[in-house]
Parts: sequence; C-alpha cells; structure tokens
Amino acid sequence: MVQWEEPRPGLVRPARLDPTGQHGPTRSAARNRRNYRRSSFGFYTPTSVDGESADQRIVEASVVVPEGQAITGWAALHWWGGAWFGGVDAAGNALPVELLISTRDVKAQPGFVVCGEGTHPDNIAVVDGVPVTVPAWTVAFLMRRADSLREAVVALDMAAYSDLVSIAEVSEVISHQSSWTGVPQAREALALADENAWSPREVSMRLLWQAGIEGARPRCNLPLFDHEGRHLGTPDLIDVAAGVAADYDGVVHLGRDQRRADRTRDEVFADHGVEMVRWLSGDRPGDFLARLYAAHQRAALRAGPRSWVVEPPRWWVSTGTVVARRGLSELQRQRFLRYRIG
Repeated sequence: MVQWEEPRPGLVRPARLDPTGQHGPTRSAARNRRNYRRSSFGFYTPTSVDGESADQRIVEASVVVPEGQAITGWAALHWWGGAWFGGVDAAGNALPVELLISTRDVKAQPGFVVCGEGTHPDNIAVVDGVPVTVPAWTVAFLMRRADSLREAVVALDMAAYSDLVSIAEVSEVISHQSSWTGVPQAREALALADENAWSPREVSMRLLWQAGIEGARPRCNLPLFDHEGRHLGTPDLIDVAAGVAADYDGVVHLGRDQRRADRTRDEVFADHGVEMVRWLSGDRPGDFLARLYAAHQRAALRAGPRSWVVEPPRWWVSTGTVVARRGLSELQRQRFLRYRIG
C-alpha cells in the first residue's frame, strides 16, 4: 500500500480496525455510528470527515487499490488538478471513483467501481500519496468509454483547459490502442477537439454548430482585432470563414452590468461586420440553430473587405493552445487567463 503522508490538508485516510486504538478505531468504537462510518470493506473514517467531497472520496477509494494499480477516470484528472472534473454528473449526482485494477482481488463497492483494463507501470504515478493514471492515458480512457461522442470531446477539451494534456499527447496514446474498446469513438473525438474551450457548454455549442450548419468550423475563444491591431473582443465561438460568432449567456449574464457589457461588445462586432448570435439560458438547441442559420445567411450577403482579422499583433501573448499556456509564467497566467471559468 502507498503510505499516506497527508499532503492535502483536511483529508483523512481511512483506517482498519486496531485493537489498541492507536492507528484506527477499536471494534467497539467502530460500532458507534455517531463517531465512525465504514468507507469500504474493512476501513473506517470518522463521521466528522466530509465524505461527500471529491478529494475525500478519492482518498477513501485509494486505500483498497493494490500496489501497481491505480485510480483512473474523472477522479484521476481531478487529483491532477482538472478544474472541470468535479465528480458529479449533469444532474449533480456523485459519480463513482473508477479503479483500474487488473486482478480479481478488489470488488466494486458503494462509491467506487472496478475496471479490469490493465496498463503499463509508466502510465501510473503516485501523486500526494494516491496512485493515479497519468493524464494523457486517463483522457484516452474516458474518451474510449464515454457514453457519447460529445462526452468524449468534452473529456479531452476540459483536460486541455487545465493544461493537463494536449491533443497531440492524447493522440499518441490512442495510436497505440488500435484494438482497445472504444478506439473508433476516441479517434472521431480527436478530430473534433479544441484546446481552447473554456467550458463544457462551449463544447456542446461547437459540436451542435458543426453538425447543424454544413461546412461550419467554429473555433473557441479566438480573439478578433482590427487592422491596427486593437483587440475587438473574444467570442466564445467564431466561424472565421463565415464571419459568424456566438456566445453562451448563462445566469451570470442576467445582471445589468453584464448585459450592458455584452450589448457594447455586440455593437463593436456589428460595426466590424461580425454576425453575433447568443445561446440564451433556457434555449432549446433548435432555437440556437435557427438564429445561427439566419446569421449565416446575413453574413453571406455582406460584401467588401473585412475590417477585422484573427492574426494577432506582434505584442499579443497567445494563450490558445496547451503548449502556449504551459509556457506562461505564473504572473502571466494570472493576468492573461483570469477571465476563464474554473
């Protein structure tokens, strides 16, 4: 077993029963459910510990992982620092922690499931006392086993958001898994991925746009400039060839100040000939597609040279790729990535 050194404050590693009570509860103490709960077969945690947090659930699952095996899936990416891997589904229900265990020694229990796939030891790392699969292998795992192509793309895009992986790094992993479960879906997802998506909602918008408007190739968070190099704005999505952009308006956009800022930016885009579409909170996909289709029709009627470009001026610091963001200093990250969510 990996020794737990409590490097993350507030987390508690479950303990086995200890007749002396020094390294775990005694049998009689464990029977008192006001003080202890059984976190897995043979392991107990004080009831004062928040067992609902993603970090604590990962720690509790990790104690049953045999040496040479690991935690994978969303939990591994969360432990690596993935901002969008919080361990809950779209309805807010807790997702089980996935254990990558190639032996039959560990069975699924409440809170975690067991996957029988194996992997090379090089794909496992011990991070703060917990064995987890490395990010690129983990993302490939999630893409292969996702319930839909959209979820596969979301997994890659959101891991790239936190700079855990690049598309090239995941592609390299998948290139060595030709006969593995779900590889065709993973390959299809690779072709649809974008390293600069800022939320799962943006990914869904992008995929809907591509599927609904023939020939559309929207890109995420691409800054627009005028011919003098002034930054006009950065829409959530833009189809550069068509000159159509889109934003998703969530709850944060309902405030008066934010609505005013959105309107001002829309006017700037309109002045430069960019057709702007908004997906409003509560809209159905068909509503968004209808507005997109109308915007594409209007954009096609525009004549004359454009007054905007996507090529940045020489002084602009690019943050559109994982490689570019990894090269930023901490001060630059705080400055240039402060508008991102999560």
